[in-house]
Amino acid sequence: MNRKALRRIPLSKLMDLKVDFAFKQLFGSERNKHITVVFLNAILQRTKRDSIKEITFLNQEMGGEYEGDKQARLDIVVKTQADEYINIEIQLANHDNMLKRTMFYWSSLYNAQLQRGQGYSTLMPTVTIIICQYTLLPKQLHYHNTYHLYEDTTLQRLDPQDDVVEIHFIEMKKFLQAWFDEQVNPVDDLLVRWLLLLGMVDARKHKIYDEIYVELEELAMHDESLRQAFTAWEEMSQTPESIIAYQSRLKYVIDEEANLYDAKMKGIEQGKEVAIIEFAQKMMAQGFTDEEIVALTDLTLERLQQLRIHDK
Repeated sequence: MNRKALRRIPLSKLMDLKVDFAFKQLFGSERNKHITVVFLNAILQRTKRDSIKEITFLNQEMGGEYEGDKQARLDIVVKTQADEYINIEIQLANHDNMLKRTMFYWSSLYNAQLQRGQGYSTLMPTVTIIICQYTLLPKQLHYHNTYHLYEDTTLQRLDPQDDVVEIHFIEMKKFLQAWFDEQVNPVDDLLVRWLLLLGMVDARKHKIYDEIYVELEELAMHDESLRQAFTAWEEMSQTPESIIAYQSRLKYVIDEEANLYDAKMKGIEQGKEVAIIEFAQKMMAQGFTDEEIVALTDLTLERLQQLRIHDK
């Protein structure tokens, strides 16, 4: 195979696959279904008889039972040939309460299976996969963590036969650090290959990891699915309509992240101001002069005098 076969357009033109629009274009389309199957088997570590062989893409809108119930729009939802339900979510920006949101995603998909009049026995195993760019689980060293329902003491699963709850968290920041530290091996681990694909472009930092491309180029010589994924990635990165939608979505994500950061910093500053005022009030109660308090707190004399008037 020609070593240049992967590269048909400049790497800088490739979409960041961690942006949900691009992610869904590659892994959520009917024409790329075979790529999604390989990707899911890599994440869930399914091999041979247990592997996923066929999927059906499902409606992404998960509504509540009653009018006014909170709605959930999931990124990618599939049903396997074994009637398992799988939801994949890609998260570029760091939202608060992501763990609670994850449980909401899982419960929405699990609950949506039950049609009116059906018994609970019809509910099938449900898997939620969260792929995020940021550190979500700081106490966990590994980049891929899987959770089920266990008994606290015996560590036995609640329902080992059906295993209805399965939640995966994949943290790309940890993964890339592990790759640069040479702690992962894409030759022997299929998931590592796919995560390298996701991590190669970082649109927010305007960065392309050329060393990852070189690695993928070598791997694709012997991995047909990876080669097909790269071809589909290039094709969608050149489609005018997709480019416009991608750039619009990327701008929204960046703006949303900036707003979240501004709100967080505003909250920190407000907290600092409250602490300083409380400290100044204690000093006033202890008889410190205005000049001493201003020197120790950086409050203005005018602000300090306003506090004295307010405390009277």
